[in-house]
Amino acid sequence: MPDLIFRRATEADVPAIIGLLADDILGSSREATGVESYPRYLNAFRIIDADVNQFLLVVDDGTRIVGTLQLTFILGLAGRGLKRGQVEAVRVASDRRGEKIGEAMLNWALERCRREQCGIVQLTTNKTRTQAHRFYDRLGFEPSHLGYKMKL
Repeated sequence: MPDLIFRRATEADVPAIIGLLADDILGSSREATGVESYPRYLNAFRIIDADVNQFLLVVDDGTRIVGTLQLTFILGLAGRGLKRGQVEAVRVASDRRGEKIGEAMLNWALERCRREQCGIVQLTTNKTRTQAHRFYDRLGFEPSHLGYKMKL
């Protein structure tokens, strides 16, 4: 996609990223777009940005941010020291969905994981996001595990 720029997010991008995270049915109830929540988001951004094992991607179309995802590199002893790429918070602007921006973002993440010598790329997706399930299936991801979460 020649008109899209894939780059590391900057602090100035945080409001746009928050907007993307809140721009769907699940995110609208999870995210807080008011100014009172901004310091928490900014603090999280700064910690992510300082961590060499994190990459917060934004996709810029030249006029605004139209996509984002967070890529985390996890080194573990399991799998003979296998390095994993964990993809989180994949979002595309609602008015740009269907333009293959999400596919381009995942392909970017897969290539970055190859360069980082990851042996596996993993992600989770909410059980209710059936369109996302079809999307990840089409890209070659396999629903091989059952995930659990506990809110604290």
